[in-house]
Amino acid sequence: MQHFIGTYECKADAKGRIMLPVALKKQLSENLRDGFVLKRAVFNSCLELYPLKQWESLMEKVNQLNRFNKKNNDFIRRFTAGVRLIEIDATGRLLIPKDLIQHAGIDRETVISSAVNILEIWDKGRYEEAINEATLDFGVLAEEVMGDKNEQE
Repeated sequence: MQHFIGTYECKADAKGRIMLPVALKKQLSENLRDGFVLKRAVFNSCLELYPLKQWESLMEKVNQLNRFNKKNNDFIRRFTAGVRLIEIDATGRLLIPKDLIQHAGIDRETVISSAVNILEIWDKGRYEEAINEATLDFGVLAEEVMGDKNEQE
């Protein structure tokens, strides 16, 4: 599984195309042939870019859900709403469909941020708000998520 590194500021043009920085294109190079899936994020007003192989792995898990359970059906419908197959063109541009641009509130200034094995695409203002949100103390969150008092390295 590939892990992405970095946060990149980019500009979206009037058609919704974003020129990817060279450092990011290098990280994505092994995925260019297969393509990508772009979707609405579950918890934030941003977009998630999955390499196709990563998406297929996730869909295998989703496909195991019992579709005769209403909650599962509702989840699948919402999770896959607006999903698009995306390619990066020969010049290194990513075209974001208009409905997804509207969902993420992307204007011109954007941020592409690594989120382990996927990339998040944000409107720059919304990204900065999300990072600077003071509702949670990050130290407490890190301890709750990553801290296991019984774990020894």
